[in-house]
Amino acid sequence: MSKVIITQVRSAINRTKRQKDTIVALGIKKLNNPVEHEATPQILGMIRKVTHLVKVETK
Repeated sequence: MSKVIITQVRSAINRTKRQKDTIVALGIKKLNNPVEHEATPQILGMIRKVTHLVKVETK
């Protein structure tokens, strides 16, 4: 399975609790700190919910 690198580029301040929880569930701790995940349907669905806050690269 392919990998995706997710980097948060916008703040989660003034976002809904659901979006903040999604960022935490993706394992993102700080801005501009990339995390790597397998490209499973669950991860891709979470990315879709916060696309306005993150940058995604495929590996």
